[in-house]
Amino acid sequence: MRLDTQDDLSLAYTPGVAEPSRAIARSVEEVYAYTNRGNLVAILTDGSAVLGLGDIGPEASLPVMEGKAVLFKAFGGVDAFPILIRSQDPEDIARVMELIEPGFGGVNIEDISAPRCFDVERKLLERLHIPVFNDDQHGTAIVVGAAFQNALKVIGKAPEDARVVINGAGAAGIAVARMLLQLGVRDLTLVDREGTLYEGREGLGPEKEAIARLTNGDRVKGGLVDALKGADAVIGLSVAGAFTMDMLKAMKPEGIVFALANPVPEIWPVQALELGAAVVGTGRSDFPNQINNVLGFPGVFRGALDVGAERITEGMKLAASCAIADLVGDELRADHVIPSPLDSRVAPAVAEATARAAPAEGVARMPREPDWVLRHCEKVATFAMPNGPDGRSDSN
Repeated sequence: MRLDTQDDLSLAYTPGVAEPSRAIARSVEEVYAYTNRGNLVAILTDGSAVLGLGDIGPEASLPVMEGKAVLFKAFGGVDAFPILIRSQDPEDIARVMELIEPGFGGVNIEDISAPRCFDVERKLLERLHIPVFNDDQHGTAIVVGAAFQNALKVIGKAPEDARVVINGAGAAGIAVARMLLQLGVRDLTLVDREGTLYEGREGLGPEKEAIARLTNGDRVKGGLVDALKGADAVIGLSVAGAFTMDMLKAMKPEGIVFALANPVPEIWPVQALELGAAVVGTGRSDFPNQINNVLGFPGVFRGALDVGAERITEGMKLAASCAIADLVGDELRADHVIPSPLDSRVAPAVAEATARAAPAEGVARMPREPDWVLRHCEKVATFAMPNGPDGRSDSN
């Protein structure tokens, strides 16, 4: 509100603010009606796994967290604020967020290294009553899942018939694996630095043990080259140069290669295409099929906040992933399996899908019509593409 007159000041400050405070004191849920709490997300980090920079500390992570806040506001109209923790103890991180929960409507865990990020998320899910979302895990899974659905259509494979390999079994790899299982993939193998994951492999942590029980039904042992034999798709969530051309020759022809390490992918797209890959995606904006988390998290939080979701469920994540995939529509082709990150249709569609799924999952405190949520996102987002009346970019 503007502060131009004495009356304005009386409303924004004393005595005006006393009335909503009294209402909230009588019923704490009124905080969502009279304050900005329902539109404010904490971006929570310890700075231990920042982009490709690694453990650079909380202060050095602040530009990245501020950039994330810009994306939240631009694409989803969500206010976000960095919360930087000078501790890498999961209990410290969780306890700080638990204590300051009353001021926030949601938590986005960002750039906390694995496996501690799993502990932080688990503690917050147990203690908080607002949505908790690790974008490095679930945001990646939502967007990779969307691109993968369309890539399968390009190569003419059903999820249940595809043999898929994920290289990288950290936070993102495990979350992507769970998304692919939801999408119907049955033949799925994860590979870490020590080789393939399989049930009973010694030395696995709890998260890897859990996903190993659900994947690699053939108990393939060995390294990445062993896992790739006869694969239809490989998804890299690992390090630059992890895929060699000789490795990828073990795959079936006309397959899918997602090389998502940033800024240098596991293999350059031109090399994968030379080997006969049908669909190639990276995390970079200078190649087709950019698989970018900004397609997911602004709309997911917009939808969750608008319906007062107590948490973000697997069903809501799946709905968001399918909404992104569906936007490609008749424009589907090998070099366009996912919308551009600058497609202004994306966040509203994701918000609508997330809001639609929340009541069915039993987590919406104040259900709203999904179309209302879509229109709300369009109204409050500050981003607008100049490329055309529908805000879509002319190229991927």
